[in-house]
Amino acid sequence: MSGHAANPLHHPEVSIANGKTYLANFVISVALMTVALLVVLSGMAPFDVFLVTTAIGGLTVIIQSYLILHTDTSRGQFWHTFSLLLFVPLFIVTIGLTAWMFHGLYQRTMIMPARSGASPMSLHTRAGTR
Repeated sequence: MSGHAANPLHHPEVSIANGKTYLANFVISVALMTVALLVVLSGMAPFDVFLVTTAIGGLTVIIQSYLILHTDTSRGQFWHTFSLLLFVPLFIVTIGLTAWMFHGLYQRTMIMPARSGASPMSLHTRAGTR
């Protein structure tokens, strides 16, 4: 029972947390969100806006995972980093497969616009059914 009486502030995860990194993360996150907002309001081409905001979002995730989650290769944080590295590909595959599923669902369930000059009656007469 003496192991439970130890000072909880000496735990590795508690000792690496400090206000400076959280404040730095907040300032960097606000700056990156401001840059993303300016990019969206700039009037760039939609695909360029998509690429730039995706890059800014990815950079934000990397910065926050380092400053808040402390994902690095140190001995105390190895399993956090390892689990994050296993999670990222699974997340990307899940999002990709979901988008693929909804794209196929949209194609199978949405009413397609009629071809110009083709009425339902003219399609039946061309097929030989009168």
